[in-house]
Amino acid sequence: MNNDLNPEVKEKMKKNLVYVGIFSIVMLFAGLTSGYYVSMGKSFWLKYSMPSGFYLSTLFIALSSLTFWFAIQSAKKDRQGQIKLGMAATLIFGLGFIYFQFQGYKQLVKQGINPVNDILVTNGRYGDYYEVKYKGQLVAVDGNEFLINGKPMNDQDFKEVQSFFKQFENSNRLTSLRLKETNQKIELFYNGSPVLYKSGKLYANDSTQFTYTDELRLSELALNIRDKRGDFFARGQYGKDFTIYYSGKELQYENRQLKYNGTVLKPHLMLSAMQSADSASSYLYLITFVHLLHVIIALLYLLKVAIASFSGKFSSQNHLSLRLSSIFWHFLGLLWLYLLVFLIFIH
Repeated sequence: MNNDLNPEVKEKMKKNLVYVGIFSIVMLFAGLTSGYYVSMGKSFWLKYSMPSGFYLSTLFIALSSLTFWFAIQSAKKDRQGQIKLGMAATLIFGLGFIYFQFQGYKQLVKQGINPVNDILVTNGRYGDYYEVKYKGQLVAVDGNEFLINGKPMNDQDFKEVQSFFKQFENSNRLTSLRLKETNQKIELFYNGSPVLYKSGKLYANDSTQFTYTDELRLSELALNIRDKRGDFFARGQYGKDFTIYYSGKELQYENRQLKYNGTVLKPHLMLSAMQSADSASSYLYLITFVHLLHVIIALLYLLKVAIASFSGKFSSQNHLSLRLSSIFWHFLGLLWLYLLVFLIFIH
């Protein structure tokens, strides 16, 4: 019965199916982006620049739309060689989009921006329980910088500190942490007093061995030092590489304290900040990855269309599949452009 339909009616029906799919995706991302925006509200929000990988992926998806358009124009003129060239280029640029999206995620992780994370370091925060002297000089922290006499430690010295703390990274209730490697340049302090070592075991004083809680805190500190985390999970310099906002206003950071309108955060707000997850980054990963999944699925379908084009199945009289798939592909490109602009605005 479907074969008896007028070709124009068939085309309209198929286009409507594509438009219904597009509409459902629009509603999905409208919900995600509006939820993202509403979540900012009276909460703590991490802001940072988008990774360069996202900008490069934008270039590739834009180029893929151009080559797809070129393939359709070639089909209208029965230029088989150009159809194949256009579809091959579209597939390559589509793969390029996927590649640079993952490069963008890799760059975010390198910045300390993960799908699930806290904003502030609370467990194992340097200075809360433990401090270190290196070559007799007390190590201080400012943001994520480890300082001696107000100057950042050089890489070689800090690697020595990291190497010393590596032995404390794993703690459990069954076995006590033990000092396996000593370093005469490094002195560990617990609550202002030097940590003592007896037969490799750690003592807070002459008679008090570390409890499991003490060891757990030391282990958490060791992990923070491994990742060069001071006060923030995001890497880099506060105010330059990332900032924290509250109720839409940027917080200042000074002397290891967050300030709102120049005043140190009140205790209840500071507690809220310490308990706040990095919702901004969770939303970023969710929104971009859902879009990426749609691109991957669309690209798999494009592979089928491209194979058909290589077989010479499209012509000026038969290229509806090309046009329908191009509508959806162009939509995904425009959707990504909207999402990128939205994320730049939010962050």
